[in-house]
Amino acid sequence: MTLMTDSWIKQQCEENNMITPFVDKQKTDGKLSYGLSSYGYDVRLAPEFKIFTNVHNAVVDPKSFSVDSFDDKTGDYCIIPPNGFMLGRTVESFNMPENAFAICIGKSTYARCGIIVNTTPIEPGSSGYVVLELSNTTPLPVKVYANEGVSQFLFFTSEQKPMTTYSSKAGKYLNQREIVLPHL
Repeated sequence: MTLMTDSWIKQQCEENNMITPFVDKQKTDGKLSYGLSSYGYDVRLAPEFKIFTNVHNAVVDPKSFSVDSFDDKTGDYCIIPPNGFMLGRTVESFNMPENAFAICIGKSTYARCGIIVNTTPIEPGSSGYVVLELSNTTPLPVKVYANEGVSQFLFFTSEQKPMTTYSSKAGKYLNQREIVLPHL
């Protein structure tokens, strides 16, 4: 496996629409940075959120997920409750080549505020938006911003294609267009 550089990422985006919309350099504009970086791509958080709550005392069960487990919000920001978490999605949609995968890591600005972005893969042949989980590890509420950088994806390639891609096995989260909840 080889970690890919900005030139490979840019070429894949221009020729194969690997990331849409694609921003070919780091942008700040008074916001948390997003766009192409040296060895990855910083994605933005879309303005729709699912904030987990215990108001209805629902049990969080990945095999039988209750919609009572969260509150839906939209807006320019989201407040993650103390020791709580939320689901969001990327602004960017992905269309991964069959010989490449990406892995999500958190941005240091949010990490310094106690926010952990769960490590999330984008498998070979996967497409659609990526659902992200952000955890607030602090005893205080933390604000995260929509349409600003939230995490970075690092891209890896192999000379060989895998025997099974995410698209060929019809992965259960293939072609996500919204925040998709856990399911079997």
